[in-house]
Amino acid sequence: MTDSDGKTDKSGEPAAEVEPVVSKPYVMPDDPEDDALDALNKQLAEAKDRTLRTLAEMENLRKRTAREVSDARTYGISGFARDVLEIADNLQRALDAVPADARAAPDPGLKALIEGVELTERSLHNALEKHGVKKFDPAGEKFDPNVHQAMYEVPDPSIPVGTVAQVIQAGYMIGERVLRPALVGVAKGGAKAAAPE
Repeated sequence: MTDSDGKTDKSGEPAAEVEPVVSKPYVMPDDPEDDALDALNKQLAEAKDRTLRTLAEMENLRKRTAREVSDARTYGISGFARDVLEIADNLQRALDAVPADARAAPDPGLKALIEGVELTERSLHNALEKHGVKKFDPAGEKFDPNVHQAMYEVPDPSIPVGTVAQVIQAGYMIGERVLRPALVGVAKGGAKAAAPE
């Protein structure tokens, strides 16, 4: 059972013609308004700026943290070293308290004691230097308030003004920092010190 077109349905009756489905044409929405595009560009620029600032801040934080860790390694023992300096000073005072004629005496017990104190002092200074603590003796140097502490003035015309004439107590540095300033007497007489070149 076919019709003249050759189309039949199961019941043998001619099939109804089916109209082909045609999709509706796609209509483009109106172009975004210029204001909306400007707003998106502004948001993009702000996001880029925030990202760059965050990256820069993170890099600065990394550098600052590395510097703080380095400083902690170098200067972390400052408090302990300051306390140990008192021991070094006491050892030096003990050696200074022994009169020269007693050092020359043939007493083996006294000589052994003096040698023991000297050895202990050297060992202590070596241990301090191993950890970055260095002793400095500024005798004859130009007075520098950053590393010297003036205790008094020395009226000596043979020494240029502003020169360290006497050292009462040696100073100590840890790395590039002053751990303890040197206690000094500064010359107030004589010619002015020559300017360093």
